[in-house]
Amino acid sequence: MNVLVLNSGSSSLKFQLIATDLDRIKKNADGRLLRGEVERIGGEAIVTVHTGDGSRQTLTAPLRDISAALDFVIRWIVSDKSGLAEVRGPADVHAIGHRVVHGGERFSESVIVTDDVVKGIEGCIELAPLHNPNNLKGIFAARELFGTGTPQVAVFDTAFHHSLPEHAYLYAIPYHLYRRHRIRRYGFHGTSHRYVAYRYRVLRNLTREQTDVITLHLGNGCSAAAIRNGYPVDTSMGLTPLEGLVMGTRSGDIDPAIVNLISAKEGLSLHEVEALLNTQSGLLGISGLTNDMRVLQAELKEHDDRRARLAIDVFCYRARKYIGAFLAAMGGAGGVVFTGGIGENSPEIRAQICEGLEWAGLTIEKDRNQKMVGKEGMISGDKSRLGVYAIPTDEELLIARDTVRCVQGEPHPS
Repeated sequence: MNVLVLNSGSSSLKFQLIATDLDRIKKNADGRLLRGEVERIGGEAIVTVHTGDGSRQTLTAPLRDISAALDFVIRWIVSDKSGLAEVRGPADVHAIGHRVVHGGERFSESVIVTDDVVKGIEGCIELAPLHNPNNLKGIFAARELFGTGTPQVAVFDTAFHHSLPEHAYLYAIPYHLYRRHRIRRYGFHGTSHRYVAYRYRVLRNLTREQTDVITLHLGNGCSAAAIRNGYPVDTSMGLTPLEGLVMGTRSGDIDPAIVNLISAKEGLSLHEVEALLNTQSGLLGISGLTNDMRVLQAELKEHDDRRARLAIDVFCYRARKYIGAFLAAMGGAGGVVFTGGIGENSPEIRAQICEGLEWAGLTIEKDRNQKMVGKEGMISGDKSRLGVYAIPTDEELLIARDTVRCVQGEPHPS
């Protein structure tokens, strides 16, 4: 089954074409046919495609919206230019899987898209106003291009966190506000946390019930999850992706009173303060330079920049605090997993986060850590009671697999 995986943004469309089926999933033998991204949709868009043989092509075209972008991508894929023998026409795309950010309390697992599901996603727009409308545009564009005969599946960022107990997802605000408006912790990056927890138990030859692990997705967006018996019992992001760890441009945890203080002192509306916390804070806000951890590390190395150092220190300290808190909440764990662009590729950040956690039985083996860049493997010492791993995430693969399972009527893995 050729599955097209789509992640629709406001002016971008990420896509991947994966050949898989139930047998390939069992054997971990899924085929990556191509992946790419359309950027700057609404003007002269840039289309970048990486094919299965490792080659890369960059194209430009005036693309007004997501529908035009998807139409352009499919036309290119089925043309001779792609060199893709497996897909010679739209009918060779057998199913489409969509990343949908917020499923609210309704969607606890991936589902086939129906009109009723679309209404459910629309009902969650107020919880994710920047994301769900764009995710829906991808669904509508695919329906327009492929027709209703090609099944589509929605895979929700929030779904994995549905196992959070009530004491973990409730905020200590008047309970009627939760009942009326569903104000609670939902958690995000669920597809990533679910994937790396699965790979962790494969690497350690564990059952799901034996999987007690803390996973850290560290990229421009960052979150941590406490997973006990294979299911999340806590997570750092909350009602929105703003809560929790320090991120590229997001503040993470702050005193709520800061919002009104900034509003009064700076003459900003509450909406403007929220935008500031989402887009001008985090690594960018502290450093005054950039939200890119690689650039901050280079600035620190070359110029010993004080604020670059401060941004990195705050980032690592917050992550270490969450590891300690989750170890306490879980009553201990078997391991810690780093993933995401920073977690997978920065040995220095991983080492700094883990520094001082020897009390918990966590020690990093320096050479292993340095070698584990963009690769999957253990970075802790042989005597470390906590096994520490770097595992590249693969949300698109999990979306493709969920799509196959939904279309085939197979239950989601326990």
